[in-house]
Amino acid sequence: MKIYKINFKSLALIALLALSASCSEDYLDRPTQDGYVSDNFYTSDEQVQRTTYGMYGRMWAPFFTKCFFALSEMSSGNCWSNVDGNEVIQFKLTSDSFILSDPWRSCFGIVAQSNDLINNLNTNAKAGVSPDVIKNTIAEAHFFRAVSYFYLVRLFGPVPIIEDNLALAKNPMVNNNRIEDVYKFIENDLKYAAANLKPKVRLRGSSTVNVFVSQGTAEAFLAKIYLYQKDYTNARAMAEKVINSGEFGLLPNYGDLFLTSKNNNEESIYSWQWSGAVNEYQAGNPSNVQYGLDILNDNASYGAVYTPTNDIQQAFEVGDVRRKESYIIYGDTLPNIKAADSLGFVVSKKKFPNILDATGAAVKKYVVGQATGETGPADKWGSMSNCNYIMRYADVLLIHAEAILAGANETSDPNAKESFNKIRRRAGLSELNTNTPLTKKALFQERRVEFAFEGEFWYDLGRLPRAEAIDIISKQDRGSDYEGVKHYTPVETDFIFPKPANDVRKNPKLKEAPVPYVFK
Repeated sequence: MKIYKINFKSLALIALLALSASCSEDYLDRPTQDGYVSDNFYTSDEQVQRTTYGMYGRMWAPFFTKCFFALSEMSSGNCWSNVDGNEVIQFKLTSDSFILSDPWRSCFGIVAQSNDLINNLNTNAKAGVSPDVIKNTIAEAHFFRAVSYFYLVRLFGPVPIIEDNLALAKNPMVNNNRIEDVYKFIENDLKYAAANLKPKVRLRGSSTVNVFVSQGTAEAFLAKIYLYQKDYTNARAMAEKVINSGEFGLLPNYGDLFLTSKNNNEESIYSWQWSGAVNEYQAGNPSNVQYGLDILNDNASYGAVYTPTNDIQQAFEVGDVRRKESYIIYGDTLPNIKAADSLGFVVSKKKFPNILDATGAAVKKYVVGQATGETGPADKWGSMSNCNYIMRYADVLLIHAEAILAGANETSDPNAKESFNKIRRRAGLSELNTNTPLTKKALFQERRVEFAFEGEFWYDLGRLPRAEAIDIISKQDRGSDYEGVKHYTPVETDFIFPKPANDVRKNPKLKEAPVPYVFK
């Protein structure tokens, strides 16, 4: 048997995974990095299963640490910052920014690891490994490759479709492929994953069982991919399949979604896993520092890098319970949050007169405060153990409603309204009655506040007709209280980010027009 050495070091420490504090310590164990040789590694079910662990969290870390917030929340008008990619506020991002290179390398690192498993695992796994484990692991690899390309195509537009690492090593000069081909490739990967991943029902409450992706996970992402392609018939059918399966459910209390003790709950379709206990750089969730005030984090000398814009603050209705769970203002009380070394944080202007000077608010979502028994320990960079959602069940419900809307300006379909109303009901807001239609404007508004600071709104804006998206953005107040109201108007090309300059220098074909992909 030919030995394939797996290039784990060059693929962003592929084998490393830091699952959250609610997960078993077994998930943090791993063989030495220098021991990865396919012929002696794939000898047991456990060894094969561990090959995907990095794609549940750690491999995404270069993307998530800073770039995730900048490219989704600042570009969309949800956040303001004066550092770390703030040029996206004015649509002045250049191809030399690390804000672009880090997600590029994270995503293509995952593509490469997925390709290795898809192409080699069947051959290199020893006879004692269960065929079902091999089947599920390869299906996981197809899923993760699909998610990687979903980010790549939404951020960079046409990108190279890579299926064979060895072929790429022999000829690294590859063309971009057309956007429609990238979506077809994603769709094919998700169909494979849905057909081959294990089916299961999410346990209610936090559970390590809920960490791993399933048939329902792939189907939920398929519904989203169909929606992005405006294939409303299939988007509706797939969303309804997921809804009717009973695998997932809404947590009754919106705020519980962001407690560390509620990691991997029944609403989580796929989440990135983090651990402050590992105490290695990029093993923990950095949101407590990037979003949280410095008095809310341990071990970091700064905080609140990204703050809510005045525009997003105005988007929340009076009485929306999501507001206080999404961002905080003076007068808010957070009894279970430890800040300034005391449990029970009152956002007092008298005690903390300058902490909200930028925009009068600070992000609360994903901010868990200083370490307590509930949060688990912080690492030496102030990062924590709470997961971050890449997709949750609320998204499926709103996809369902939008698929029924099917591009129209409104619908009176009771099924669409009921999915929409489930989100409104949990938020403590008025529901659409029998005589009130669901409008496209209301649906997109609901998506914005439901997923505020979770990295969704920029991609939603990208799905709108360009003139409509440009009109929305141009009316946003994208300034801080230091500088006053600021309006910026993007152009069509601002909705696709430039490819990282260093990668373009290595492969000049990335500057050329995309070519059709030849599907196998």
